[in-house]
Amino acid sequence: MMQMRVPAARVAGLSVVGSMLLGAAASTASAQWTVTNLHPAGATRSYAQGVQGVQQVGYAILGGTEHASLWTGTAGSWVDLTPAGAAWSYAYGVDGGRQAGYAYVSGGGVNRASLWSGTAGSWVDLHPAGSTESIATAMNGSQQCGYANFGDGYRASLWTGTAASWVELHPAGATLSRAYGVGGGQQVGFATFASGDRASLWSGAAASWVDLHPAGATSSYAYGLDGGQQVGYAIVGGAFRAGLWTGTAGSWVDLTPAAATQSIGNGVQGGQQAGTALVSGVAHAALWSGTAGSWVDLHAFVPSGFINSFANGIWHDGASTFVVGYGFNSTTGRDEALLWSSPAACPADFNHDGAVNSQDFFDFLNAFFANDPSADFNGDHVVNSQDFFDFLNAFFAGCP
Repeated sequence: MMQMRVPAARVAGLSVVGSMLLGAAASTASAQWTVTNLHPAGATRSYAQGVQGVQQVGYAILGGTEHASLWTGTAGSWVDLTPAGAAWSYAYGVDGGRQAGYAYVSGGGVNRASLWSGTAGSWVDLHPAGSTESIATAMNGSQQCGYANFGDGYRASLWTGTAASWVELHPAGATLSRAYGVGGGQQVGFATFASGDRASLWSGAAASWVDLHPAGATSSYAYGLDGGQQVGYAIVGGAFRAGLWTGTAGSWVDLTPAAATQSIGNGVQGGQQAGTALVSGVAHAALWSGTAGSWVDLHAFVPSGFINSFANGIWHDGASTFVVGYGFNSTTGRDEALLWSSPAACPADFNHDGAVNSQDFFDFLNAFFANDPSADFNGDHVVNSQDFFDFLNAFFAGCP
């Protein structure tokens, strides 16, 4: 069981609650995740990359060609976003009914950062003037991020819906940079310097660059951000270690679960993180709630025949959690896009592992005394005593 990492003086008044908790009759019933296979008919491979609302995005390979893809929860809902005249296309991000990625448009002869609104015909070309290649990797609100090449290497990039809106995020002194995640007016990715690849955070301009590279790492990369948290991985001692930051290099937390030898974080939303952990040499889709000990093995819920799984994106609707990715189906012999859906959440299941027990209490306390955004239990955007009392009421009320 995770130890409470909180000052003794601040928890002295909770001793009665703690005693009750250890012998409490809180529900321990486990809830199963639902896994939906999104693989579209006729595809030889498919991959889900992002999720928001009822939409999922990624790409599928049909006839040997990649097609940017949009789903709304089922394989049969698949929509091909490939614009007219494009040889191939990919979609990576989705928000507010719009999708971001890139397309190779034959007339232009290069990969072009792209924006859609649900159909192939809605395609918007984000390719900045003078660029030899551009890729959009994520979107949030009016912003899209990614990278563009002007003949001297990739440069982290930001758009607000048009090619002309392009902003260069490339920090001074870097030889290469890429942005992979955007949210709340900030962007994450990495920048390459003489010292190596360094996880990076921006706030809309190159000069705003923040170095997230943790001490002891040889390389580091950030892929997603939300609510003051950034997720990615660092290479430490030659191993990939999923990591979580809260705005500074020193805030880095290693999310690698005890059962895994390596791990990668790909997405973060609502205080939870999604990625992949290598367990006994096999890739397992993974879910965390801010600590290595909070790890939930999503691979345990995949249909029979899937020998591995990878998680790429995560989103919450206030009641349930949705994770997208893919796995290799040994029955069909191909990678297939997957959507994990949690049951309607019980509010007291703070760590979202499908059980309400003392671990939820300890995890909430850790978040609460760290002033972590995930402890905003009542959703009023302030972490205070009311969140603590609201959580206690939900915890002792149990779940259906």
